[in-house]
Amino acid sequence: MKIVYEYSHLGGSEILKVRYPEIEKEIYQVIGTIVAQRLKASKEKTKIGQFLYSPIDMNAQFQKQFHEKDFSEMRDTYSIIVPQNENFNYDVEIKGAYKQVDFVKKKVLVEVQFGKYAFMFYDMAKFQYFFNENKADVGVEILPCHGLHQQMSSGVSYGEQLVFDIERLKRHFPAVPVKLILVDV
Repeated sequence: MKIVYEYSHLGGSEILKVRYPEIEKEIYQVIGTIVAQRLKASKEKTKIGQFLYSPIDMNAQFQKQFHEKDFSEMRDTYSIIVPQNENFNYDVEIKGAYKQVDFVKKKVLVEVQFGKYAFMFYDMAKFQYFFNENKADVGVEILPCHGLHQQMSSGVSYGEQLVFDIERLKRHFPAVPVKLILVDV
């Protein structure tokens, strides 16, 4: 895969370049090793029979490559207790809830997102959570560009949409340094 665009939010690129140049280099190396393949036969009305790029295959390649470079998963497990409210008698405790990021090295979080748009935004929320817990300095989100998105199943998001939305939210969300990397084949 190749990088077609990068976006820095609240100094995400600069933090990587200055504090974690070796990790940034490893992220670029991983991206360069990924070979997207048209493995998924489409059943969608507008693409019946076309072979599309497989997010499952690309995710598996990313996982293998990041693990070979000693990136690991980070998971925080906790219980959820909803505060009592005078209008409702709702007493519940949910044990075993968690927040998880796929690839972490030192205080750099990396997510690869070939899923729906809501998952891109949820990744930003996870970056925010771990940043607030002082377990992260920067988040890196690897996303398909619009051109790659058009050659995948419908419903897959694309990075330009996230860049557009973050630009309009300005400094309000996410309030954590993030680098977005848009990739293509």
